[in-house]
Amino acid sequence: MTLQLLVRSFSFSLLHPLRTATGVVAKRRGWLLRLCDGDTGAVGWGEVAPLRTEQWLHCKILMGALPEEVSRHQLEVLIHQGPGAFGFGLGSALAELDGLVGDLSSQPWQEAPSPAHLLPAGDQMLMALDQVLMDCPSSHSLTFKWKVATEASEREQRWLEQLLVRLPRNARLRLDANGGWDRSTAGVWLERLRQESRFDWLEQPLAVDDHEGLEQLAKRGSVALDESLERRPELRDSWMGWQVRRPAVDGDPRPLLRQIQAGVPYRMVSTAFESGIARRWVHHLAALQWVGPTPAAPGLAPGWCPEGALFSHNPELVWAAAG
Repeated sequence: MTLQLLVRSFSFSLLHPLRTATGVVAKRRGWLLRLCDGDTGAVGWGEVAPLRTEQWLHCKILMGALPEEVSRHQLEVLIHQGPGAFGFGLGSALAELDGLVGDLSSQPWQEAPSPAHLLPAGDQMLMALDQVLMDCPSSHSLTFKWKVATEASEREQRWLEQLLVRLPRNARLRLDANGGWDRSTAGVWLERLRQESRFDWLEQPLAVDDHEGLEQLAKRGSVALDESLERRPELRDSWMGWQVRRPAVDGDPRPLLRQIQAGVPYRMVSTAFESGIARRWVHHLAALQWVGPTPAAPGLAPGWCPEGALFSHNPELVWAAAG
């Protein structure tokens, strides 16, 4: 079977630059894919948008080498020859082409449940928290994710105490260090939070190469992996705690789709700030996870991406907006 492959680039700026322990994310760019089966007229859509510069350069080379006419076998081989974002773009297009998910399949696109609210790093956190609490009815159960390890630990601990005073009793709290702490610092934070009834987890508290430290920390309290899963994909099968899965940069989404459909627990679906084409996948997987054995508010970072056709759930509109 020969398939037609069209590629179109896109870019956009976040409404607010996101500061993390590893740097600042202010702009997203990548490529959209339109994969068409000329015999049936079926279309599958994909998106390739790596987060890191070196991965973007690698993807640029791979994207430039893609032919306009390609076989399924070629694409299945290429999926595993680049960064996770490249694998996602090809795998998601093939999955939709095959009707594994989509408007014409037995598993139509689903809308995500209410997401966690992403709080910025630094002293802006408390202001952002207060704004969400002001805008949301007090009866709603809210989940917050705070980016930490960007300032001195002692200063952030003082902000934590102020946050906990403001946090409603029925709210949930996650802290994301993006691998920015050492073992001693992470231990202090976990000791403070593990008896806190509103605490969900510390996300990637240690560097990805300190897996021994992560395992030791997980014996003391709730630890979720994120960047470690990208660096060491085999951990997706062996880590028994929470996994923060970002489909758009994770690789071929079909294995994760099968896992969540099968009810594999402790998978939380998160955004990598994508266009509407990849966002459909993030929302769909989050909806399936929500009805599974361990429902968790997805990390969709509401209010951080601009609005417009580029973020539509209609891929044709996204494609036109990128052009």
